[in-house]
Amino acid sequence: MDKQNTQMNASHPETNLPVGYPPQYPPTAFQGPPGYNGYPGPQAGYPPPPAGHSGPGPAGFPVPNQPMYNQPVYNQPGGAAGIPWMPAPPPPLNCPPGLEYLSQIDQILIHQQIELLEVLTGFETNNKYEIKNSFGQRVYFAAEDTDCCTRNCCGPSRPFTLRIIDNMGQEVITLERPLRCSSCCCPCCLQEIEIQAPPGVPVGYVIQTWHPCLPKFTIQNEKREDVLKISGPCVVCSCCGDVDFEIKSLDEQCVVGKISKHWTGILREAFTDADNFGIQFPLDLDVKMKAVMIGACFLIDFMFFESTGSQEQKSGVW
Repeated sequence: MDKQNTQMNASHPETNLPVGYPPQYPPTAFQGPPGYNGYPGPQAGYPPPPAGHSGPGPAGFPVPNQPMYNQPVYNQPGGAAGIPWMPAPPPPLNCPPGLEYLSQIDQILIHQQIELLEVLTGFETNNKYEIKNSFGQRVYFAAEDTDCCTRNCCGPSRPFTLRIIDNMGQEVITLERPLRCSSCCCPCCLQEIEIQAPPGVPVGYVIQTWHPCLPKFTIQNEKREDVLKISGPCVVCSCCGDVDFEIKSLDEQCVVGKISKHWTGILREAFTDADNFGIQFPLDLDVKMKAVMIGACFLIDFMFFESTGSQEQKSGVW
């Protein structure tokens, strides 16, 4: 009997529980099943932990000598929360920094954000856009940088600077639109936009080509050599349907892509100037020319679909 009592009073060396009671937690020497080596490290293709992240363990107990990383910005100012960013692919040879995202996509979606102040008052604010791939992952975030007087005095014909940033918060593309004539009756001083990637380094231009009926543009490279053409419909009207601007070869015999203004519904079309666009181009197109296509889309938006107050402006057609 004494021997049995001694066994009952004996405790587990690490849990202080009597014999016969299972321990509440595994002993400290427990290492998991065979081959288990703890939590795996960062996996290929995934971003490193956020800045200041202390790793596994209770909050407030940082791990010593934890390295810090230059972290992606998952929610840009003005951007919708919870939208995932596209993982950065390996950059191709001679690719400007930040344009590697364009090397693996053949379609881009551009969604303009609704500005409540502009809807309620008609006061023109700086435009903001989300640029996504076909999977809905955010590739870039674009924001107009124009002063209040220029926006509200010049309307959709205003000159502007549009800054496009990546998931690291770095400005990778800059669009510069100078002030130009908005009448199709005048063949001089037509619309154009310069695309820079990185900022300060031109990679291409979009130049309006005069035509009495059709909206036409020429895509040029950094040397101002013609590369592609863009041709739109005679009547640029987005009533209950998409509006397509075809991207063509220089001889205009072959269609290689298109820029589409998507119909967003009667209420959004009537009371806001927040537009949705889609761009399609060949997958093997030079990333610089893909960036120029983005610039062409913004120029088309301002020329034909940007509104001031409740008046729709068709500056390139009417």
